[in-house]
Amino acid sequence: MSNRSNRPLIIVESPTKARTISRFMKAKYDVKASMGHIRDLPKSKLGVDIEDGFKPQYITIRGKGNAIKELREAANQASGVYLATDPDREGEAISWHLCHVLGIDPREAQRVVFHEITENAVKDAFKKPGPIKQSLVDAQQARRVLDRLVGYTLSPLLWKKVRPGLSAGRVQSAALRLIVDRELEIESFKPEEYWTIEVLLEGEKGQVKAKYYGLGGKKWELKSRSEVDAVLQEIRDAEFIVVSVKPKERRKNPPLPFTTSTLQQEASRKLGFPVSKTMRVAQTLYEGVELGDGGYAGLITYMRTDSTRVSPVAVKEARQYIQGAFGKEYIGRARSAKSAPGAQDAHEAIRPTAVLRLPDEIKGFLTEDQYKLYTLIWTRFVASQMSSAVYDTVTCDMEANRHVFRATGSRLTFPGFTRLYEEGADTTEEPEGEIIPLSPNERLELKHIDPQQHFTQPPQRYTEASLVKALEQNGIGRPSTYAPIIATLTEREYVFREKRRLVPTELGRLVDSILREHFPSIVDVGFTADMEKQLDAIEEGASGWVEVIEEFWKPFSKQLEEAEEQIERVKLQDELAGVDCDKCGRPMVIKRSRYGKFIACSGYPECKNTKPFVERTGALCPRCKGDIVVRRSRKGRVFFGCINYPECDFVSWKRPVPGKVCPVCGCFLVEAGGKSKGYRCGNPDCKYTEKS
Repeated sequence: MSNRSNRPLIIVESPTKARTISRFMKAKYDVKASMGHIRDLPKSKLGVDIEDGFKPQYITIRGKGNAIKELREAANQASGVYLATDPDREGEAISWHLCHVLGIDPREAQRVVFHEITENAVKDAFKKPGPIKQSLVDAQQARRVLDRLVGYTLSPLLWKKVRPGLSAGRVQSAALRLIVDRELEIESFKPEEYWTIEVLLEGEKGQVKAKYYGLGGKKWELKSRSEVDAVLQEIRDAEFIVVSVKPKERRKNPPLPFTTSTLQQEASRKLGFPVSKTMRVAQTLYEGVELGDGGYAGLITYMRTDSTRVSPVAVKEARQYIQGAFGKEYIGRARSAKSAPGAQDAHEAIRPTAVLRLPDEIKGFLTEDQYKLYTLIWTRFVASQMSSAVYDTVTCDMEANRHVFRATGSRLTFPGFTRLYEEGADTTEEPEGEIIPLSPNERLELKHIDPQQHFTQPPQRYTEASLVKALEQNGIGRPSTYAPIIATLTEREYVFREKRRLVPTELGRLVDSILREHFPSIVDVGFTADMEKQLDAIEEGASGWVEVIEEFWKPFSKQLEEAEEQIERVKLQDELAGVDCDKCGRPMVIKRSRYGKFIACSGYPECKNTKPFVERTGALCPRCKGDIVVRRSRKGRVFFGCINYPECDFVSWKRPVPGKVCPVCGCFLVEAGGKSKGYRCGNPDCKYTEKS
């Protein structure tokens, strides 16, 4: 080492990150990329010596030979080596593997950690390098070994008992259980009837709508038409009197800055991004973007975090911007949330590295997706430092023959953070009406009564966003694992997407039922969450990784032996397509691939005939009366077109509403969309509309 006279070497994971850091360090350092992990467990075998303390048998990843050779040559010529991989377990493990490949003692390594790739943050980090944190490496190693033990023992069992190519994973199996449980809830759901009564009342200063609340001050739910008729009989000729007017001030606090989970959820709701896309785009914003004369810069802080904590410097910068852009009254009070149990609080929340780097000012340097995600992160962070929105609200109760009707209204009196940002939601809430000035004891005239029958709805299937939320709430996985979990479930054909919601396939349900019966701990949400806590304890130095693995392996290996004997070979039945093969006459069945559904001959492999899957909507084309079927554009967008294409080129971007036909032209109806509650004719040449 003493003979080295060249510049120090910095090693990071990616070329983009290397380019960004090179600009900050000028010509004082050489910067090279490892291109991610350089060593891993072998793919061809278990790669874990169970008899020798679960020792991992690491090998060089195929294709990384030249990269390692280049790094070794550069390290031998350098006056020192700095390891600047990402600031988490995975990054620490990559640095640890680099130490072993380059012949560096991890205890003497110069490990550099920064949570944003900006010039000040990077230069400050290089002033205080430290050794590899072995507890972080052990936590990552424990996760890797655990997942390998489960995946490489359970998967072959599924190949033998169900079909080749299947997989089971420690975390993915618990996630699959959540999706299957939700489907079982939906299937067993029994709708219950209930009724609402809305009345239109007129007072001295205008009209007001109110809904039935109850009888004699007590809330009462109307369950049948007979109950509704009884109420209507008693109020029809009764006098409505205002019995209470309760004004209030309500404050709506701004949302906290993004964590990985909330970013994935909001990007799904607002931008329609799959979880994997959100993380891919966020990675590019973190590693650095060319900003013209501004050079390379990392635009956001590290995007894998459970924390909502923000540095005082960033808070100060945001507040200065808010005062200048909106006024002093828009600066909010300091707020923070308690970290969830097991949360990784080593990093800050996800925020822009510079608030004054406004999205529109750098739009020309970003891709469309980068601009959308950066704008979302920027507005969320700035809004988090703004004041609360303030509303005047009022609740009015009106009584008619002891039956109480209630009206609520609100008015925004100070917009606060809502001038900049409104948080998305998975469900839509009915908006409150405007405040109508009513006075106690005021008498109101009944103008209209509207009783309506309703039925309770089953729980909704998970979207990617709501599944991520459920995984986080149940302590399953960590920020870095949410995207791979969902990707694995879809790639293995355990779930598929329908209208952006995750639906378990028959294969997924079969695998889940086998695991529930023979490996209950693997699919148990509580057990999986407890294992995450044990991994956290390893990271904190409170547990040894080998002991944690051993405690898991003893009962699990016994379950494996019993399952091998007890599980009988399962024949998975394909869904019939309802047509026969035009080549051999055998029934055709519905299959799924990563590109969607198709139909194939049940006589495979003797007959390899396949056809596109046609999903009929039940509606007829207004031009030629052919079936309207579901189609996809080249970009994957769903639309609805005539089955007789190209002879008939009729298309609609709106899905036909079952059973709804236009009385004018006979075409199907579609939902009107927007703020309109109703339907319109699917034929663009017809202007018929209908209220719902």
